[in-house]
Amino acid sequence: MPRQMLTDKHWSKLRPILLQLGIYDKIDLRTTVEDILYRMRNGCQWRDLPEAFGPWNTVYKRFNAWSAAGKLMAAFRALVDDPDVEWLFSYGAYVKAHQDSTGAATEEAEAVGKSRAGNTSKIHLAVDAYGLSNAFRITGGEVHDSTEAQALIDDLPTREALIADKGYDSERIREQVEAKGMRPVIPRKRNSKKGNYSLDRELYRYQHLVENAFARLKPYRAIAMWYDKLKRNYKSMVALACGFLWLPM
Repeated sequence: MPRQMLTDKHWSKLRPILLQLGIYDKIDLRTTVEDILYRMRNGCQWRDLPEAFGPWNTVYKRFNAWSAAGKLMAAFRALVDDPDVEWLFSYGAYVKAHQDSTGAATEEAEAVGKSRAGNTSKIHLAVDAYGLSNAFRITGGEVHDSTEAQALIDDLPTREALIADKGYDSERIREQVEAKGMRPVIPRKRNSKKGNYSLDRELYRYQHLVENAFARLKPYRAIAMWYDKLKRNYKSMVALACGFLWLPM
């Protein structure tokens, strides 16, 4: 039997959430979730899933249906339980797109764009003071952090401060953060005439928490490399990975 990721304690927490979202409690539900987690961890093609988990096509169809209905994103939001959001940290990281991830036979969004590294996508992630994901957005790799920042910030609760790197350095973003009652802790770019005299450097030192969050997500190969043809399926896989990190909490 392939190595599994869900402990009995994890499953006792995840199963009620899945049932509340209308996912049918089939006898092999836990096995199906384990199979999806196996694919997330190894990044293999769906048809190469171990036979011990059952027919690969059944697993894929269930994942695709849950993804289309937004149920894995909803499960992630349900798992974000009592976050420490006194401080919020935001960052964007590139994801290399596999050569087989393009050319979907559908009009649905793919979110793969051209950047310096070729075909890439981007995860725009916000974490709390524990370094656990609170919200994320998926775009093509050509989208700058500051372009997607407005939508990401709108998804965040209002707390004391938002800490981000120079990619968020714009007056529009600072005004949006302040309008939500938060303090922007964002260093200015080198060519800025205002300088960084007012930057809270002690608080900015903790920006590594969001970078550490990516270090915990990217060992999962289906997160570190974009294998899915549709944005919604990759987004669901990221939601599953972020939610899995919340299970022990």
